[in-house]
Amino acid sequence: MSSEGTVYVDATDQIAGRLSSKVAKLILSGKRVVVVNAEKALISGSRVSVINQWKERLELSSRVNPIYGPIHPRRPDNILRRMVRGMVPRKKPKGATAMKRLRVYIGVPSAVEATKFTKFDDTSAPRPVPVYVTMGDLSKSLGWNE
Repeated sequence: MSSEGTVYVDATDQIAGRLSSKVAKLILSGKRVVVVNAEKALISGSRVSVINQWKERLELSSRVNPIYGPIHPRRPDNILRRMVRGMVPRKKPKGATAMKRLRVYIGVPSAVEATKFTKFDDTSAPRPVPVYVTMGDLSKSLGWNE
């Protein structure tokens, strides 16, 4: 993978939705994006309410046969990839090629350990300190086995 035009992003302690929107903009602009530490990304809300909301989404399936139904990701890297996919016009050629430029990893792969990572800081307005759940904790409660 060439480092020209590649952005390496560390998802540690970053809100997953905001991170996903910035990553979506980058891949749509033509840059390759590598996201590491997907399990350390944050979802805002109390642990109980976030986990209950995600479990309700898992109950949605096809009326005909569950094999046809929506397949819900349970691993942190797949959840984050799916969040980015929702912000990209994936059914159009532009969006399909953009999604090929995205790589999401659990932890830090040995091939990219020596690179400098980007952190997107959104400190535009002071906010009260809310409660967060890490993507790894959410995934474990949904049935992900490390």
